Amino acid sequence: MENFILSFNIIFPIFMIMAIGYVLKQVKVLSDTSVTEMNKAVFKVFLPLLLFNNVYTSDVSGTFRPILVFYAAGAVLVQFVLSLIIALVSEKDNSRRGVMVQGMFRSNFVIFGLPVTQALFGDEAAAMASLLIAVVVPMYNVLAVIDLTVFGGAQFNLKKILKGIVTNPLIIASVLGLIFLGFKIPIPSPVHTIIKDLAKIATPLAFVLLGASFKFSEVRQYVRHLTISLAAKLVIFPMIVLIPAIMMGFSAPELAILLSMSASPVAVSSFTMAQQMGGDDKLAGQLVVFSSVLCIITMFFWIFSLKQFGWM
Repeated sequence: MENFILSFNIIFPIFMIMAIGYVLKQVKVLSDTSVTEMNKAVFKVFLPLLLFNNVYTSDVSGTFRPILVFYAAGAVLVQFVLSLIIALVSEKDNSRRGVMVQGMFRSNFVIFGLPVTQALFGDEAAAMASLLIAVVVPMYNVLAVIDLTVFGGAQFNLKKILKGIVTNPLIIASVLGLIFLGFKIPIPSPVHTIIKDLAKIATPLAFVLLGASFKFSEVRQYVRHLTISLAAKLVIFPMIVLIPAIMMGFSAPELAILLSMSASPVAVSSFTMAQQMGGDDKLAGQLVVFSSVLCIITMFFWIFSLKQFGWM
């Protein structure tokens, strides 16, 4: 019962904040325009400040292991390859294949996974996750572009891909945090206070906006695609990532990070990328919506199970 209550206490607040965002949109407190603009602010300002502060204030010299980075990178590649195989076998339409691949391997690690990690094991685990984001997010971006280029018919542009990685605010923030931490660069107390206060806005606002972005429509024509993609994304892939990690003896905080990376919902930006690169953007939107809703249930299941067996 203790593990059940702990799992509930972690997941229920996330669900409620997302529900509040959905209600605010329905009663027209938030509009499509305001949600888009505020999402831009979260992505370019508040989340980068959160990542920077997590890394800058971390003390992971004795706990962070490079093997976690290599394992996570390998896990992303394995999920990508398996996603390709599943999409090729189960779907004939290339525009849907590309979206299904992206929907299966690409996670909303920053917005959803990071808060779950922090709720489970505190600031130390969040700092470790923030460092990992600097590796995983570029991989998601590059592999998603390759995927949508192959299946969406868009022209492959290496220069544009590299520019997108170098100018990604989340990556910049993580790297700057490492530089400030590594060289012990001091930040004046008033400035650091501002950074910390603004960073606190990131998580709740991101969840409110995620809830406000939900649109439950045009589901029937995508039932098969949603079932296949979400079963892989939320159930099969986390199992593939976690079981070897448990056997290899990863610590509980490390398992929490890997869980958050592999079992989080589909990245919101996948919808925009599909729209811009010739993918089925309606399917992409449905994957974001339903993975975010169902993830509340599956993430609860994963946390409860890992706690119950004493692995986390």
